[in-house]
Amino acid sequence: MKKTGNNLKIGLEVHVQITSLKTKLFCGCSSDYRGKEPNTLVCPVCLGLPGSLPVLNKRAVEYAVMAALALNCELSNRMLFFRKNYFYPDLPKNFQITQYDRAGGVPLAKNGYLYLEHGGERKKIRISRIHLEEDPGRLVHLGSIDHSPYTLVDYNRSGIALLEIVTAPDIRSPREARIFLQKLRSILEHLGIFDGSLEGSMRCDANISLAGGTRVEVKNISSFKEVERALSFEITRQKGLLEKGIQVKRETRHWDETRRVTISLRTKETEQDYRYFPEPDLVPVELNKEFIEQIRARMPELPDERLERFVSQYGLPKYDAGVLVSSKALADFFEEAVKLYDKPKEISNWMMSDLLRYLYENNLELQESKITPRKLVEMIRLIDDGVISGKIAKRILPKVIVTGKDPSEIVKEEGMTKISDREFLEKLIAKIFAENPKAVKDALADEKAAHYLIGQLMKATQGKADPILSSRMIMKRLEMLRKSKEKD
Repeated sequence: MKKTGNNLKIGLEVHVQITSLKTKLFCGCSSDYRGKEPNTLVCPVCLGLPGSLPVLNKRAVEYAVMAALALNCELSNRMLFFRKNYFYPDLPKNFQITQYDRAGGVPLAKNGYLYLEHGGERKKIRISRIHLEEDPGRLVHLGSIDHSPYTLVDYNRSGIALLEIVTAPDIRSPREARIFLQKLRSILEHLGIFDGSLEGSMRCDANISLAGGTRVEVKNISSFKEVERALSFEITRQKGLLEKGIQVKRETRHWDETRRVTISLRTKETEQDYRYFPEPDLVPVELNKEFIEQIRARMPELPDERLERFVSQYGLPKYDAGVLVSSKALADFFEEAVKLYDKPKEISNWMMSDLLRYLYENNLELQESKITPRKLVEMIRLIDDGVISGKIAKRILPKVIVTGKDPSEIVKEEGMTKISDREFLEKLIAKIFAENPKAVKDALADEKAAHYLIGQLMKATQGKADPILSSRMIMKRLEMLRKSKEKD
């Protein structure tokens, strides 16, 4: 998609579940709701029944402070909770306990920033504020949201601790939005706050506007890829309206992942519609300096620091290190593999090319695959020991990812051992030369044309021929033919 330059403004509201907690934000219900029977992990507090009182989860505040520090925010010394009132089926209380930065409200943190590397440039994305709030319940539709005959509600998710991270409208393209979210996920995973591979653990609302139009919100986008797609569609939709002289309405829209279109949900609410007021059942939370410094002291190595260490300790190019630390699971996998086999660049190459490509093409998280650092290292050792070729390894790797079998076991089962038998290869090369006289003639005139003959040998052996030995034998045979012709 073409860049729209300064005419485009994008701001993100990212909702991150604190999945490391065992209980919800204001009650003792289990936070492990995925895959559970609907509406079974609930209690009077998270359902908002009369007489029930919320109690703040202290561990959630610690994680929230850690996130704010990592995102270079100014932490509040005192924070308040507010009620955000709206009537919607996923809110059993008819209000959400959240934070507010106006009318005397104080959020957890504000005025932070995050740097992105994109297109060879370093760009600063401002973080306006970070709130701590509870997650609503989960709505389940039959098919698409605008055609579903009914909606089911599961309140197991209601009350799960959420961080809402709001950016300034500093993002200028769908690709930048995706890069921002990837880096944010990596930071929060390194902090141990959440597991980004869990369904619904990171959701995004995007506010987007073009010059001459007004702000439109696209709700509940579930993945980095879908954020990029949703924003690209919305840019095209708004540009089309503006070019026809039609006003872009301020509204909330839903991203339909199946049809890849945005759908109008409702006219955008204003802050007055939510009737914010202080939560009367929760006291203000004091965040003193000692508490904050204790949390700062516990913070682990973050992605930017890890990137620099990968460059200095392992000698990786900065680009390679950046790809590896874009996911904590990926960076951890790499370091475990290097402990087993001290060939960091070789391990990095296999991870960044074949491993990541397979995961991306099959929409898999690394944690969902069955490959381990030990299995990857075993495959690389088989190449280095001359048992298999790199081409054979490319066929083995997907099988390891899917089955979890050891590479040596797959080699044995499928007879993939590299062919290094000179006598066997010599006979096969003679046959290929006899069947491809034109290719031989071309190769005698231009050495580059010999690649065709090498390819035919690989094809005949299903990629099992030793590539280095095969190349040398073919070049030697061509040289002999060349000398023979010169004598004639």
